[in-house]
Amino acid sequence: MSNPSFRAVLSPCVGICSLDRAGLCEGCLRTTAEIARWSQMNDDERLHLMEVVLPGREAQRV
Repeated sequence: MSNPSFRAVLSPCVGICSLDRAGLCEGCLRTTAEIARWSQMNDDERLHLMEVVLPGREAQRV
């Protein structure tokens, strides 16, 4: 039986692991602190990063 409150939030890593001048990963747009803390984040923190923070950074990049 599945748990409806469980949400597996996968890492946004795309294997392009190089930092730009702003200190963001070229591939996933996370900071080194966000990358290091990913495994300790809960699902709500991960979803916020994936749905709000990273799309905002992507929009600013253009």
